[in-house]
Amino acid sequence: MTNSPSDNSTDSGVAQEPTTTLRQQRKTWVSVIGIVAAVALVAWVFGGRFGTDPRLVDSPLIGQPMPDLTLNYLEQEGALTFSDLKGQILVVNFWASWCFPCRLEHPALTSAASAYADQGVHFIGISYQDKTAAAIGFLDELGRADGYSYVTDEDSRATVELGVFGVPETFFVDANGIIQGRVQGEVTAVILGNAIEDLLAGRTPDL
Repeated sequence: MTNSPSDNSTDSGVAQEPTTTLRQQRKTWVSVIGIVAAVALVAWVFGGRFGTDPRLVDSPLIGQPMPDLTLNYLEQEGALTFSDLKGQILVVNFWASWCFPCRLEHPALTSAASAYADQGVHFIGISYQDKTAAAIGFLDELGRADGYSYVTDEDSRATVELGVFGVPETFFVDANGIIQGRVQGEVTAVILGNAIEDLLAGRTPDL
C-alpha cells in the first residue's frame, strides 16, 4: 500500500517540526554562549583597570629621575634647566595650540598652578611640535598663571627622553626629582589636585 501525496505532506510536517525547533534552540544557545564569552573577555581585559581612569598609565619612567633637560623659554630669552628646580614638585605638561584636549584641560592646569604656586609646586608647559606664534596666541586667548613656565622642545629632546607620543601628556615629579606619575590625555582638576596633595604629603600619587 502506497501513501497518497497528502499523507506524505502530513508525515513530513510532523517529522520536521521537532528538528526545526531543535535547530532554533541550538542557535539560541550559541548566541547566548557567544555573548557570555564576549562579556568575559571584556571583563578580563579591563578588570584590572576597573574603577580607574583609562588615561592613567603605567610607565617604565615611574620611579626614575626626571631627565635634566634644558629648554628655551617660549616667550622670553634664556632657558629653563630642570635641575635648577630640584626641591620643588613639578607638573610637566606637553601641549600644543592645535590640540583640542589641551584647550579643554588648560583652565584646570592654570587654576592648579595659581593655587599651589606658594607651596613649592611649579608647572612647566612644554610646547609640542607647534609654531611659536601659534603657541603664544593660545596663551593669549586662554590665559597664563603664576608658577607656570612655558618652554619649547625645538630639538624634541624632551619628547624623546620622556617617550611622549602625543598631546596632551602630563608628568608628576616629586621634590627629589623622581617621576611619580604620568597621565596620557586630558587632565582634570581632580587628578591634578589629588596628585599634588599626595606629593606634598610625601606620598606616591594614587593614579
